Amino acid sequence: MFPNFLPSNVTQLSEKTSIELAASLQQAPVTIPSSSKPIQTCFVQQGENNTPILLLHGFDSSIMEFRRLLPKLANRRETWAIDLLGFGFTGRLVDLTYNTDNIKAHLKAFWEKMINRPVVLAGVSMGGATAIDFALTYPDIVESLVLIDSAGLAKPPSLKNIMFPPLDRLATLFLANAWVRKSVSRNAYYDKTFVNEDSLICTSLHLPCPFWSEALISFTKNGGYASFTEKLPRLSQPTLILWGDCDQILGTKDAEKFQDLVPNSKLVWLEDCGHIPHLEKPKETADHIIDFLEFA
Repeated sequence: MFPNFLPSNVTQLSEKTSIELAASLQQAPVTIPSSSKPIQTCFVQQGENNTPILLLHGFDSSIMEFRRLLPKLANRRETWAIDLLGFGFTGRLVDLTYNTDNIKAHLKAFWEKMINRPVVLAGVSMGGATAIDFALTYPDIVESLVLIDSAGLAKPPSLKNIMFPPLDRLATLFLANAWVRKSVSRNAYYDKTFVNEDSLICTSLHLPCPFWSEALISFTKNGGYASFTEKLPRLSQPTLILWGDCDQILGTKDAEKFQDLVPNSKLVWLEDCGHIPHLEKPKETADHIIDFLEFA
């Protein structure tokens, strides 16, 4: 029922949307300039009609975070989601550097191979920073931009000085701890009832994938995403900014900063919603995205 590249505990999923999305995942080999070996890239594609939407997940996450949003978008638009290089169920190569340049190169190579026409790029949290970086570099590829509780305004703290053995491994072990992941999930939701067994499996399903820890260490050592504050005025695409009004992960001040800095942008607040509107308010999130694209 499930693809064989998924860890065995995928069978413990219980929510219908989780089971259906996991069962539909695929992999395709993608080659980037910095590696001669193909990267088995995890993706999903559903729906048809109009410019395709391409969904980008957040930090240390996977396609599984789109389990509730993707079907609602795919009912009305062709919709794709991809596991970014170094994350989710996309294969990790031991000798590859996991940095923002290679993430962008991998996303570009995937787009060329699988889509190869302009897209609506929608990024969540760190995926928003990925989307901004890609849209600035390849404006002809990105027709419109959707930023959902997006990172990209503040440079993350540098951890280079502490990311060495054994502290680097201890840091990822801490992040993999079930209690820690549950605590992060509780902070991400406004409505804590969403933090159930199925949601916790979804947030940790990718952890047993080979070289998960090594890729995360590499990405962290390389600094993650810098602030795009000075570059945001260069974005030419119509941009929808969706933000949960009770976001406890990034707060709410950045939403209006994005609106001020991105020239052709529209800010929409989702009420009684935390950091992950696509999981907590999937219908409202999908409706706002579709409505925006019809008039963009």
